[in-house]
Amino acid sequence: MIPLRDSVRPQKYPYINVLLIFLNIALFIYQLSLTETELIELFYQYGVIPEKFLLLQGVDWFPLMSSMFLHGGWFHLLGNMLYLWVFGDNVEDRLGHAGYLFFYLAAGATGGLSHIITNPQSSVPTIGASGAVAGILGAYFILFPRAQVLTLIPIGFFITTAHLPAVLFLFLWFFLQLFNAIVAGVTPATQMVAWWAHIGGFVLGSLVGAVKLLFKRLS
Repeated sequence: MIPLRDSVRPQKYPYINVLLIFLNIALFIYQLSLTETELIELFYQYGVIPEKFLLLQGVDWFPLMSSMFLHGGWFHLLGNMLYLWVFGDNVEDRLGHAGYLFFYLAAGATGGLSHIITNPQSSVPTIGASGAVAGILGAYFILFPRAQVLTLIPIGFFITTAHLPAVLFLFLWFFLQLFNAIVAGVTPATQMVAWWAHIGGFVLGSLVGAVKLLFKRLS
């Protein structure tokens, strides 16, 4: 399923969301200018490497931030940016510009830590905005339960569109991440995606959304 747009229009222009999309695209264009050797060095320097992160010589926290602005290919980048574009503006509208930026970075870092905890012996650098985007999806799941998502749905050789309730769309998305994480745990040799990073980000986003909703009802 591919989200195309949602039914909720933000009241304020999502400056931070647009800036984050621009930064991710700009850095990916920079990546395209690098040689294969330089690109690998970039990933190993600024990506999250669980084995390296847990070394006793000292913890380098910076990759938890830098890794979420690097991507492994066009499909990886555009998939994350599409979800960010569809769902991020409304979450920014609820959290405010500064709050949204802090939340985005916190969700990305939480995703990185979730990957480290569940794959402590991995020496492969993990990159991408997926953990941060998952956090946004989690917050949206709580804050906009009545929203509708125009969704592109491939059925065999045919493609159709349908308006799905956001809670259903995001529940299916989360279930797929959890299923893949469990399967990857059984067959770790085939793991190519940091599924637990998605889950960690989504859970944090849901908690932040629930707290925001609670304060709104109490005020």
